Amino acid sequence: MSEFHIKVENVVAFTSLGKDISLTKLVDKIEDVEYEPEQFPGLVYRIKDPRAAALIFSSGKIVCTGARSIDMSKQAMHKIVDRLRKAGINLPKTFKIQIENIVASSKIKAKLNLEEIAFSLENAEYEPEQFPGLVYRIREPRVAFLLFSSGKIICTGAHEIDDIHTALKKLKKKLEDIGIKVKPVAE
Repeated sequence: MSEFHIKVENVVAFTSLGKDISLTKLVDKIEDVEYEPEQFPGLVYRIKDPRAAALIFSSGKIVCTGARSIDMSKQAMHKIVDRLRKAGINLPKTFKIQIENIVASSKIKAKLNLEEIAFSLENAEYEPEQFPGLVYRIREPRVAFLLFSSGKIICTGAHEIDDIHTALKKLKKKLEDIGIKVKPVAE
């Protein structure tokens, strides 16, 4: 396992049920939904346990966001599809859930000079007038990091938890190569 302590902040999962869904029918049959087709083509459905939100589209595609783990994301997706079935929509028994994005945070004991890092690393963008963090992208695994001067690190774009650990090891090496001592904070 990695020396970095990571905290999963959000998991985005996707499924396609291969069936059209009448969103106007759902509005009448399910509580806690928002549907304003003039503003957004999908129906928003929030569930409390596990806490997540789903964007349900008439094409049968569902995007689930807000869960704090892959398992919770999959549980939420199954709960949402079960609720659609209870509302009278005939859906397939099995469906594939894809993890589209995992957002995780970590921290290192260091005050980071973001300007210096941006100057020293390829694929780094830092525009403090626009955003207080430095954006650093790596190709393998394909993720983006947000680095903050406090030592906080956000990793986004991963599809598996292992990708985050691999990416953090690569980030550590890159930072150490330019003279920054990286000491992960154990939480």
